[in-house]
Amino acid sequence: MENYKFDTLKKEVQKIIDLIASKNNSEANNKLAEVSEMLDELLDFSEDDEDLMEISRYQVLLNQLHQKINASDDQDIDV
Repeated sequence: MENYKFDTLKKEVQKIIDLIASKNNSEANNKLAEVSEMLDELLDFSEDDEDLMEISRYQVLLNQLHQKINASDDQDIDV
């Protein structure tokens, strides 16, 4: 399996997590959109089942991060 395809993706997802941890939700949201585009490109050109499964895992993770960012934004408004 060629994991190098996902190395950049993994690093970018970590940046999103770091931005969320530092409560920089606006920048995290921007980075999330950027990484989502990368993921879509990988999906468009991947045919290998293992790659598709890995992409699916990242899609789930990005969805969870998106929910986390939005939940944090909602809490900031209520305060």
